[in-house]
Amino acid sequence: MTRNRPVPTEDWNGRPVPTVNAPAAPEPRAAEPRPEDRPARLTVGVVGAGRVGPALAASLRLAGHRPVAVSAVSDRSRRRAAELLPDVPVVEPARVLALADLVLLTVPDDALPGLVEGLADTGAVRPGQLLVHTSGRYGVRVLDPARRAGALPLALHPAMTFTGTPVDVQRLAGCSFGVTAPEELRLAAEALVIEMGGEPEWIAEDARPLYHAALALGANHLVTLVAQSMELLHKAGVAAPDRMLGPLLGAALDNALRSGDAALTGPVARGDAGTVAAHVAELRKHAPGTVAGYLAMARTTADRALAHGLLKPELAEDLLGVLAADSPAAADGPQGDDR
Repeated sequence: MTRNRPVPTEDWNGRPVPTVNAPAAPEPRAAEPRPEDRPARLTVGVVGAGRVGPALAASLRLAGHRPVAVSAVSDRSRRRAAELLPDVPVVEPARVLALADLVLLTVPDDALPGLVEGLADTGAVRPGQLLVHTSGRYGVRVLDPARRAGALPLALHPAMTFTGTPVDVQRLAGCSFGVTAPEELRLAAEALVIEMGGEPEWIAEDARPLYHAALALGANHLVTLVAQSMELLHKAGVAAPDRMLGPLLGAALDNALRSGDAALTGPVARGDAGTVAAHVAELRKHAPGTVAGYLAMARTTADRALAHGLLKPELAEDLLGVLAADSPAAADGPQGDDR
């Protein structure tokens, strides 16, 4: 029987023998520091405690930055700031800029240009200060007044719907951000997005309005469609419209993201003109406010289904005839040209 020989640790002269191919003893792993123990690299301020700003500041806190000030006007925004950014003082916008190295401008799109001009004109902007807005519509040109005052402009738009609650911080994990910045600040902008748990997606300055329109078309209008669908199901006697729609809409969304127009199903894609006509008649009777949206979406769906070979041309003629006959313009009769 072969016995295992002990590995010598010294040679004949008593010198240590180097071990070859022997696994090194594992070094003890340092404990992961808690967020509050990490050195804060930037002080963070929020101007506009809507649904977005406090959530982004809270995520930056998790990454080691330190929120120091927030501005809020309404009682609701103050409560939101207190929930997501406890112990962070609520101050005036100019004071936020005085305290913070990184300032999040999270106000409605239409208010952003005036806010930036006002902060720049009053001398609130400090040279070297990172000024970040979260508008999907604008790139960094809207920050030009602050940039002339020495600020470093960034546009970081999270492609996410926000609730104004702590769940938003969790949803930022893996969320895409539309990033626009001067080339010299591109890496800094992308790094901030990554620290918030997001995925940076570069959007050219001139493409921002189209980018934002695409997101609004997909997300905002989806909410309207789902809400209308639930209301109609309730009128039809369905006790739990949300439970009925959940699996259906989840599957439709997954199929659409995977396959695009190839995922189209239903009476419009099949060319069932009679079914579509029945739909329109029922909607006129029970929910006339939904008719225009149904017709618009049905015509768009028919066009896409026809273009991708899903709707047979011989069926499309009857279907489009139904949709044209039921259009508001057809119902109102021919209109004169009053130009």
